[in-house]
Amino acid sequence: MTTQHTPYAIGHAPSHTKHHEWRTAANSAPHLLPHLPKALSSNPNLKLLDIGCGPGTISASLAQHLLPSGHVLATDIADDVLERAKKHAISQGLSVPQNISFQKESVYELSFSDNEFDIVHAHQVLCHLDDPVAAVKEMLRVCKPGGLISLRESDMHMWCFWPELPSLLKFHELMVNVMLANGGQDKGGRKLVSWIMEAGVDRKDIEAGFGTWCYSEPGDRKAWGEAMIERLRTGQMRQRGIESGLTTEESIEEMAKGWREWMERGDATLGIVNGEVIVTKAAA
Repeated sequence: MTTQHTPYAIGHAPSHTKHHEWRTAANSAPHLLPHLPKALSSNPNLKLLDIGCGPGTISASLAQHLLPSGHVLATDIADDVLERAKKHAISQGLSVPQNISFQKESVYELSFSDNEFDIVHAHQVLCHLDDPVAAVKEMLRVCKPGGLISLRESDMHMWCFWPELPSLLKFHELMVNVMLANGGQDKGGRKLVSWIMEAGVDRKDIEAGFGTWCYSEPGDRKAWGEAMIERLRTGQMRQRGIESGLTTEESIEEMAKGWREWMERGDATLGIVNGEVIVTKAAA
C-alpha cells in the first residue's frame, strides 16, 4: 500500500523559483565538487541523479563538470519546471539528452533500478518533505555501492540579516511557520546526519559540514529581495499565511516594503547557513 505524503505545497510558480535560478554548483554544491575529479577518473561515464532539480541551474552546472562523457539525469515532480530546466541546459551549450536529460519523478518512489547511479544529489529537497528519512532511503537504494549521496539543506533558524528591520523579522517568522504548516522541516540543516543515520547509514560513512550563502552584492540582493516580494504578493506563502491566520494583508505589504528597503541599502547583507553531507554508500 502506497503511503500518502504531503505534496510540495509551495509549487513551482516563478514567484517561488525565481531566486532558485541564482544557484549553481559553485555556490550551492561546493561540498560535492571536490569529489568529482576522483569519481570521473575511475569512471568517465559517471551517472549523476539530481533530485528536485527545479529550474535546473545546479543540474546544468554539474553537467558541465561531468563533460565530455558523464551524464546528469535531472528530476522533479512538475512538467513545467522540467521544461524550463531543459531550456536552461540548452542555453548553456549542453546537449540534451547526451549530457543531461530530464524526467518526472517522486523522490519517495523513484522508478530506477537498485544501484543505478554513481552519485545522487539533492539540494533543498528534504526540508519540504514530511518524511525526509523515507526519501533518503530511496536515494540510497538507487545509488551504487561505493557511490556518493550529496545533500544540502537550509536551517531556517540560522539566518542573519542586516539591517534587522522589524518587517523582515516578521517575514522570517512567517516563512518558518508556513514551512511547518506545509508539513516541511525548519531545522533540516542541523538534522541531516540524524536523518541519514535513521535511514540506516553508519556514521563513519557520513562526511558532514556547514556551508553558507551570502546575499550582499547588489545583484544578489536584487535576486533575493525581488523573489521574496513576489512570494508575499502572489505566492503560496501569502495564501497559506492569510488563510491560516499567520499574517494579514497589511503585514504582508509591510514585509514587502521591508525587502524593498533592504535591497536598496548598500550595507544590506543576508547570510544563510546550510547543512551539507556526503554519504558513501557501503558495499552490500
